[in-house]
Parts: sequence; structure tokens; C-alpha cells
Amino acid sequence: MSDSRPFGTFAPAGLVAAITRRTSSLGAETWHGRRIALFLRRIAISLLGGKPLDVTRFGAKMRLHPYNNNCEKKVLFTPQFFDPQERAFLREHLPQDCVFLDVGANIGAYALCVAAFSGPQARIVAVEPQHDVFARLSYNIAQNPFHTVKAVACAVADKAGELTLFIDPRNRGESSLRIVGTNEGAQITVPAITLLDLLRSEGLERVDGMKLDVEGAEDLILEPFLREAPASLLPRVLIVENGIGQWQFDLPALLGRHGYRQVGATRLNLMFERA
Repeated sequence: MSDSRPFGTFAPAGLVAAITRRTSSLGAETWHGRRIALFLRRIAISLLGGKPLDVTRFGAKMRLHPYNNNCEKKVLFTPQFFDPQERAFLREHLPQDCVFLDVGANIGAYALCVAAFSGPQARIVAVEPQHDVFARLSYNIAQNPFHTVKAVACAVADKAGELTLFIDPRNRGESSLRIVGTNEGAQITVPAITLLDLLRSEGLERVDGMKLDVEGAEDLILEPFLREAPASLLPRVLIVENGIGQWQFDLPALLGRHGYRQVGATRLNLMFERA
């Protein structure tokens, strides 16, 4: 659950503070370094006893709950391993007055990272459908002075309406509109909007960048958007979670037909740029 107490209430202290300093200073992403980080992380989580931690990551203040959300665990303990190539890609390509969409924002790591390096004229929209995760996202946004990030509580899909979101209780970041969970009770009904309608409702006339991480439903969202949106609204750069094993069609090929070229790939994501 989220906690509305002032930022700093859960500042790292003692052995937990020492562990977070150690794990966040590990060098190159190696097997040995990862094993050390995971071992120390387990110790810190057991010491926390269910409490969150208040830290600064990527130039932004965040309250992180390292329990049932792999994103929060990684950002808290090993931020240097949290999508470093993707973050560098956005920093290189986004202007100071960028318009950036974070679809599947989770607790706001991407949105706040972009807010921290962009200027006061930027517009950043962070979209998250899970009620309790949205509360954490909103709290994190409110702790920072950027005033450029807006949180939107809905899902993005191929059609508007009420849709079922299947929840992964072990990792809230893997909840999806497409993947049916094994627990029939692990599902919620959420409002949904198309990507094109989202841009129109926010009054956006261009999109400089977008991160789309919706656990295998990326093709579901992008196919109608690419078919219906004017060229002026197509994101100039795009980071898409790699769901090749879950997509119903060849999404990179579809993006290629709309002027995108793939310029990078990591273990988790594909990066595209539009001419």
C-alpha cells in the first residue's frame, strides 16, 4: 500500500543504508556483481519488515516498496542496472521542451528520469491503471519540483471502455490486459482509452518520445494507433518492451512500414527512431 507520510520518514539507516550504498555502487553488470546485489538485497528487505524507503534516483525523489514489484527493487538497490541504455537513448534524443509519454509507468522511474533532465516547458504524461501502483506514482511525482509530470489512471488499449487487467501478485509490473493470471481472483476492472484518444484528450500536438511497457499488449495498442493517427502525432523515438513471443504479428516490421528504424535492443526493450 502507499503511505502519505512526508518524504524522508523512511530514509535508509544503519545496515539497510549501507547495503543500498553498496548495491548501487557495483560496477559493470556482471554475473558476480548481480549475485552480490541479490544476496544483499534479500538481507535489506528482511530488515525493512514491509516498510518502504525514501531515496533519490535518477535525479528524482522516490518512495520505493521493494516487495512485489521488480521495478521498485531494481531502482532502489541497483539503479545503475535499470535500463541504462534506454535512459541514455532518451537523454540523447529528447529536447528540453519534450513531450514524453510513459505508458505502463509503474511507479514513475522513466517519467521522473525524463523530468529530471528536461526543462520546465516539458510535458510528461505517465499512464498507470493499477490503483495502488498509481497511488505510489502520484506520491513520487508530488515529491519533486518539476511540475511537468501528469499521472493518468487508466489503461491504454485498442478500444475504449472497461477492461479486465490480470494482476501478477508477485510482480505488479507484469500485470497485463492480455496475459491471464493463474489466480482467478487476481484481476481488476480498469477504464481504458486508445492511445490516439489519450493524446487528443491531453491536447498534445506532437510526441517526442514514448516508452510503451504493457507486458505483451504493445501490438494491441500500436496497430490501430499507427493506422489512424496523423503523422504529426507519431513519436519521434520509441522504446517498446520486447514482447516478440507474445505479439500476434511482427511489430518491428509494422513500425518499419511507418517510417521507424530499429536503432537498439537490450535484453528487455527495443528502441526505434522515426526519420
